[in-house]
Amino acid sequence: MLTMSTSPYHHGDLRRTLVETGIGRLRAAGVDGLTLRGVARLAGVSATAPYRHFADKEALLAAIAAEGFERLRVAVEAADASSRGMEALRAQGVAYVRFAREEPALFRLMFGAAVARGSLSAGAAFGVLRARITSLVPADRAEIAALSAWSMVHGLASLLIDGRIDPPDPEALVRAVLAQFALGGAQLR
Repeated sequence: MLTMSTSPYHHGDLRRTLVETGIGRLRAAGVDGLTLRGVARLAGVSATAPYRHFADKEALLAAIAAEGFERLRVAVEAADASSRGMEALRAQGVAYVRFAREEPALFRLMFGAAVARGSLSAGAAFGVLRARITSLVPADRAEIAALSAWSMVHGLASLLIDGRIDPPDPEALVRAVLAQFALGGAQLR
């Protein structure tokens, strides 16, 4: 049984703690099961403490999504740095799908209707992909090629986490789809 702490909260970063606690609650109960009051209780603070940092549940969800996009960016960037050329693009795709499979509730929140569009954090991971694609295709085709690659990988990630496909090796599937992308309309250099 979880109980609220009677001692005052003296951590240096309540906002961060609320976001991390919110991610944990999101994993356990989904968006509908996440409330500011519940996150406050799990964090061991008063029910009003989150309002110092978040106007409402939507603001907390936006902060959680922003953290998710940052984690995705870090994963994709690390994958990109591990290789060169087309292999780096495949590594990015694998990292993207791995993130979605490891954090399905967070992934759904990041790309779902519960979070407002236009977040700068959402574009950071796409920027890593766009930079890699730009190194592989002529400049006049880079934007469409990047959107095509992202659409393919995002679609695979969504199909996998929603249980629509169940391949024996999801990472091999991502690599195969991106190899097909390279052979198809991307017209790689």
